[in-house]
Order: sequence, then structure tokens, then C-alpha cells
Amino acid sequence: MKQSIFFLTALILFHASSNAGTLVNGTWSPMGCGERPIAPVVSAASVEDYNRSAEAINEWQKRAQQYNSCLVDEANADNALIARTANDQQAKFREEIDRINAETDKARAELDSKR
Repeated sequence: MKQSIFFLTALILFHASSNAGTLVNGTWSPMGCGERPIAPVVSAASVEDYNRSAEAINEWQKRAQQYNSCLVDEANADNALIARTANDQQAKFREEIDRINAETDKARAELDSKR
């Protein structure tokens, strides 16, 4: 059962790209967020270099916040999709168990009545 859930989860994460990230070799990544912004280097070589660094940091922070927000949104969507899929599969499994139990009880009752 655990293997089935893992397989379904991996399959969903691979194919539901409209609202899901990707899972590759155990690493999840968002699909619709673009590249993760690379943090700038702070330069203290001169006041001008430092000021340019500060401007680059401010821009990076804006892009990093947008990326992080997108990442969280995709992760939440994926988590909800995984939970919904797992719950649906568990409900189907319970239905199969109930059906088999009912068939078994009916067959047993029929055989007992023939004795």
C-alpha cells in the first residue's frame, strides 16, 4: 500500500505540471517559479561598490520573496493534491474490503443454509 501511494504521488508530481512541482531523485522543485535568484556578493572595496551591492541586495530580496511565495503556493497545492489522492485511494481500498467482506458473508450464509 505504501509503495502504491509513493508511486501515485511520484506520478502525480511528474504529470500534473499545471499546479505541481517535480520530484526527481527525492528532491522536490517548483515548476512555475522560474530560477531561484542567486544572492549577490557584498563588496566593501569602496563606498560606490558597497552602494551597488546594497542596490543588488534590495533587488535580490524582491525576486527572492516572489520566488519563495511561488514555491510555497506550489508546495501547498502539491500537498493538497497528494492528500486528496491518498484519501481517494484509501477510500477505494476500504470500499473493496467492504465489498469482499459482504460477498464472503453472503457466500458463507448461502453455504450454511444448504447444510
